[in-house]
Amino acid sequence: MQIIQSKKIHNLSIIKTDVFYDFRGEYVETFNEERYQFNDDEGNLIRFVEDDISMSRQHVLRGLHGDSKTWKLIQCLMGEFYYVVVDMRKDSPTYLNWEAFNLNEKNRMQVLVPAGCANGHLVMSDRCLFSYKQSQFYSGMQHQFTVRWNDPKLNIYWPVQQPILSERDSQAIDIDKW
Repeated sequence: MQIIQSKKIHNLSIIKTDVFYDFRGEYVETFNEERYQFNDDEGNLIRFVEDDISMSRQHVLRGLHGDSKTWKLIQCLMGEFYYVVVDMRKDSPTYLNWEAFNLNEKNRMQVLVPAGCANGHLVMSDRCLFSYKQSQFYSGMQHQFTVRWNDPKLNIYWPVQQPILSERDSQAIDIDKW
């Protein structure tokens, strides 16, 4: 396992997992409590308490969503998605910076997303299985924020111009109107 610190977003980590291949296929360790030792900004160990998955079809864009408390460990189990993280922490040195990744079943990369960052994924394959661990139990949308996926202030590059959006995401407002 190799851990790379992002230069664009404070405390964002990219994890390159070890993959074992043989004539049967492949084997990947996606989480191990002893090896995945990460600390938050106060030095506290991040513990993951909930696992979630979503299955989506091509050109579905989910996000940009976040909250102020939850760290997430993101990965692609099947298919491929274009993944974007935006630093929404006003006190961060990388406030409003964004970074994008192609996560897929071949590269097996993971992204550790700090609390306070928005994240979203755009499905590039026919179908995609998106998996994430959370450091907080899901407590409803009233505790989350939504950032408009194509907010002009962020100027995020998306490989699809007209994605399939939920009602929540299609009605998100610009950062300047928060």
